[in-house]
Amino acid sequence: MTEPLFRSDSYLRDAPAKVAFAEPRGTVFYPQGGGQGGDQGSLILDGGETVAIVNTVYDSDRKTILHVPAEGAALPAPGASVVARIDWSRRYGRMRAHTALHLLSVVLPYPVTGGAVGEGEGRLDFDCEALLDKAEVERKLNELIALDAPVTHRWITDEELEANPALVKTMSVKPPTGTGRVRLVAIENLDLQPCGGTHVARTGEIGRASVTQIEKKGRINRRVRIALDAS
Repeated sequence: MTEPLFRSDSYLRDAPAKVAFAEPRGTVFYPQGGGQGGDQGSLILDGGETVAIVNTVYDSDRKTILHVPAEGAALPAPGASVVARIDWSRRYGRMRAHTALHLLSVVLPYPVTGGAVGEGEGRLDFDCEALLDKAEVERKLNELIALDAPVTHRWITDEELEANPALVKTMSVKPPTGTGRVRLVAIENLDLQPCGGTHVARTGEIGRASVTQIEKKGRINRRVRIALDAS
């Protein structure tokens, strides 16, 4: 089982590891899932050589995280010591966007039917019949960002989550379960929901957000797209 270091500290940029088959057993790399793409970066060998990593995914067991090398890359031998280093600019842009989407779900308190997190941008789909005013949604979202509220996490058991189903806002993407515990992400006095993604430490790090588009995707589905100013 790979230790997901990113869940305890999203700001870790690299970590020492041992190669087993093709993946370190403990990693700072976020694996693709929950609407957020996998991290890219590199594995740095003892001799200074690097192996470019173009994606990070879960194995079929959902416990082992696999680092996908660039095509034709020479792979390190099993047992080799490496440093796993993420592309920080790409990761940080996604941390800001993911946290902004949590706040968007506060502004629009409807069930979430889908979503995607990009680098400094993202979208959420809502089960919502109401007509949404783009300028009003943007204003409310930036008001929440400007509060500079702390973002923290804590763990509860699978059973506690089952006893509190209202914590889950997403209808299509379920929180990662099966290990006996689930991570809750809290934005102080604003939001609390299970999430395995990466987030900034305070909402002020998000910066200004723009609502770029609101689309009608069916009779009761609204897609809201946001973009963030460069950090």
